Amino acid sequence: MTKPFFNSKVGVTLIGAGMVVPAKLQAALALAPSIVSADGGADAALRLGLVPDAVIGDMDSVGDAAREMIPADRFCRIAEQDSTDFDKALRNIEAPVVIGVGFEGGRIDHMLACYSVLVQRAAQPCILMAGEQIVFAAPKRLDLAVEDGDLVSLFPMTEVQGRSTGLAWPIEGLAMAPNNRIGTSNRASGRVSLEMESPGMLVIVADRALGLVVQALRSAESW
Repeated sequence: MTKPFFNSKVGVTLIGAGMVVPAKLQAALALAPSIVSADGGADAALRLGLVPDAVIGDMDSVGDAAREMIPADRFCRIAEQDSTDFDKALRNIEAPVVIGVGFEGGRIDHMLACYSVLVQRAAQPCILMAGEQIVFAAPKRLDLAVEDGDLVSLFPMTEVQGRSTGLAWPIEGLAMAPNNRIGTSNRASGRVSLEMESPGMLVIVADRALGLVVQALRSAESW
């Protein structure tokens, strides 16, 4: 098995080439201080006054300024075109948690591809910041200290089953699938626990819960 290009003992903020909201970036960096850029995210990082610790991707979107300002040994070029730069980056990072910013924008297909990667790479805890919400793949077991009434949407990316406590509408006994039963607009009735039988479930909560989710994923039972 190929060793990941970038290893960090602390969380990683992964910057994409899309829209980066400075306040959300600072929230991510407070919890995940290492910085990695996915391809053209290197230019986005530099515009925000940050020099990435690593740049991973096919390098077709990296500008000349980034190539000049970032040391050459920080670049990891992966030439194949069968995966997205987000996938290339995530599979080449080993860290307690990754927080992705700059992956939202006007391209729905890009966001769907990111969500697909989240569940494909569920062994690497990763949180994507998207608008006023955050999205992550459910680990095998998760204990999330949200409050009564908080949004906890569940969206299956494949056929998946599991069990829950603390949800207004429990999922035990439900055969969930993207073309069948989904779990959007669910709500917490207190602290939420999930136990999934297989990977494939996305969890969506308000972005104010970012710190709680990072803490939960660090202690969760992963795939």
